[in-house]
Amino acid sequence: MSTFYNLPGLGEKVALLTHFVVREDAQILFGFLSAEERSAFRQLIKISGVGPKMALSLLSGLSVAELGQAVSRQEVARLVKVPGIGKKTAERLLLELKGKLGADLTSPLSLSNDNQADILQALIALGYSEKEAGLALKALPPEVGVSEGIKLALKSLSR
Repeated sequence: MSTFYNLPGLGEKVALLTHFVVREDAQILFGFLSAEERSAFRQLIKISGVGPKMALSLLSGLSVAELGQAVSRQEVARLVKVPGIGKKTAERLLLELKGKLGADLTSPLSLSNDNQADILQALIALGYSEKEAGLALKALPPEVGVSEGIKLALKSLSR
């Protein structure tokens, strides 16, 4: 879904990277906007018990950067939030992907102070994705307080 949401407008040109799967009963073509997404997809389907459907579900629920962070921090709870991923599968994913995904990825957000980190955590706890919370944080003044920052961020997210 992340690729779908980032497609350009109707009538505009787009280049997609693809992965072609040939099975006995089907031939399926998967499209990705970035090489990172396709690479993460390919790493995921190499894992025993993870098929293309589960890999797409993971990449729809988490960005490549978020998945990399979850792997590097070994956050089972973050993966379990994705529909179709149970605790055992999440643990296996973290074990298999350790060192392959996440080691070279850093947080997409650079937080300049503790207030911003607190605001980010509050927005995530309220149910916003890390991407949405990060966009709201960028719109805030750099030295805003936590409570005022949360109010301003919620206003910008409600638009």
